Amino acid sequence: MIRSHLPLKLLTALALFANLLAYSQAAESKPNVVIVITDDQGYGDLGFTGNPAIKTPHLDRLRSQATLLDNFHVDPTCAPTRSALMTGRYSGRVGVWHTVQGRNMLRKREVTLADVFSENGYATGLFGKWHLGDVYPYRPEDRGFQHTVYHAAGGVSQAPDYWENDYFDDTYIVNGEYKRFEGFCTDIWFDEGMKFIKESKEAKAPFLAYISTNAPHGPFYCPTEYSDPYENDPRVSIPEFYGMVENIDDNVGKLLEFLEAEGLADNTIVIFMTDNGTGGGIKGNRGYDGGMRGKKGSQYEGGHRVPFLIRWPAGNIEAGETVEELTAHLDVLPTLIELCDLRAPDIAFDGTSVKDLLYTDAQDWEDRTLIVENQRVIDPIKWRNNAVMTNHWRLVDGKELYDLRNDPKQANDLAAQFPEVVTRLKSEYEAFWADVSSEHDLTSYMAIGSDKSPIVALSSHDWLYHELPAWDQTHVIKGAVAVETHWAIEVERAGEYEISLRRWPVEADKGINDGTYGKAFNYKQARLRIGDTDTTKDIPNGAKEVTFKVYLEKGLTQLAPLFIGDDLQATPYYAYITHRPFEGWQTPEGMNVPRYDPSYGRRAPQKS
Repeated sequence: MIRSHLPLKLLTALALFANLLAYSQAAESKPNVVIVITDDQGYGDLGFTGNPAIKTPHLDRLRSQATLLDNFHVDPTCAPTRSALMTGRYSGRVGVWHTVQGRNMLRKREVTLADVFSENGYATGLFGKWHLGDVYPYRPEDRGFQHTVYHAAGGVSQAPDYWENDYFDDTYIVNGEYKRFEGFCTDIWFDEGMKFIKESKEAKAPFLAYISTNAPHGPFYCPTEYSDPYENDPRVSIPEFYGMVENIDDNVGKLLEFLEAEGLADNTIVIFMTDNGTGGGIKGNRGYDGGMRGKKGSQYEGGHRVPFLIRWPAGNIEAGETVEELTAHLDVLPTLIELCDLRAPDIAFDGTSVKDLLYTDAQDWEDRTLIVENQRVIDPIKWRNNAVMTNHWRLVDGKELYDLRNDPKQANDLAAQFPEVVTRLKSEYEAFWADVSSEHDLTSYMAIGSDKSPIVALSSHDWLYHELPAWDQTHVIKGAVAVETHWAIEVERAGEYEISLRRWPVEADKGINDGTYGKAFNYKQARLRIGDTDTTKDIPNGAKEVTFKVYLEKGLTQLAPLFIGDDLQATPYYAYITHRPFEGWQTPEGMNVPRYDPSYGRRAPQKS
């Protein structure tokens, strides 16, 4: 044995220095990654895809610098697309086949794109829309993102989002705490993303920046300097929608200039994509459909074929190239793992790396079959709203067959002429369904009792109800969907809990029967049902909440509370749960809170 005569402390210091040097060299050589994904912007909502009215000069220039995957597909709605993008696995496999009803929460067993990059030494940040769960353990900070700035739910002003957010001067969640911002939402997401990139550069850390805009998703609110030029243009569907797209384009331009100025452009992989077909780009005979049939939510091509640009100068991805082979959101994570030379998790991807398509003419690329579906129900239904895809064919709903090479608008059903193709593609779907549906009975339970989330805020967005719940703040205001239902809860530890029931969220600061914002109810009692507990209290006059103290056993359960009136009983739109009602804890500001206050950390200064 060779013995060193150097002091142990010196050896330790040298080892630490060597590790830091190796990490610094790796940081300089590893490519950075920026993913920009927009919400409800379809293939036809861009200048470079042929829209004659929309102005997207920066994205048009990016297209000339990037390779375009021109036969790239996602799910027909947003949360399923994001779950597949994050995991490289089918949305139905990872528990996300809807945008609400508790079916938008990415199963906690899944390894995410952010997990992979974080485990490989990258700084990871999310800016904008997440939509894969708003409570522990489904929040982005629970899923590999080290720095987060985001709104709740699937869009600004939905039920879990901060009350009265409206795209301007809103309150968003920053690393678990609420913070008021000034400005338009899209500008904030890009500004915060660029701050994160600069800080990562200064720390000599490679980075993954996921900039996920809620625009141009409705409601269609937009700075007037962007929407006014589109007024009275007969080619334009909705001026505000077009304006939001142009604002996104301006921000992409600022991002690309920033990367150049910081010396990061060459070794940063920049991806631009969208999450489903257009949501507002077609209205009657106005707008541009990109030469396809269907829009958001459709199983036809316009519902799920979207633009995908990838630029990496240092990696010699060819500028201006077009890839026509069938690709999908499932392929992004496996591709980035190979491009960035990352240690891969031991999981089975449904997608595959498309690196060969980016660097060769892919003469040997094997034709493949992919499936997209639009379930949007609490329990998936076989053959519902789906497309089985190959490079050549589309089988829609197991009945209609289209030759995409000669019929991109899917106008001529060829099922009767090619029954052997129908049979083959139906067998592909049968295999897919037998595999993916085997765990459709699993539910993602929202956890209470964890110190990682001392207060859990629940909203009607995540009711497990067989019809659409009150998922938007407008529904809450109108008193819509007043029904009896429940939330799926996992109690992580046995013990005492406080559960507060509310008609309005805490930051609204209104009474249970207050009609200031909208419909007034005349509830008289509150009933709590969870585990073995079933107890009722009178609602005091003017009360903003009714709070119950209960003992809960560890395990899975249902929270099924009710507000009760003379002619109506219904589940409250909001509930707040804590396992630390009497215990003080240190907040990030260092301020000691002596007892549970559901408004703490959520209430922000009111808008002027």
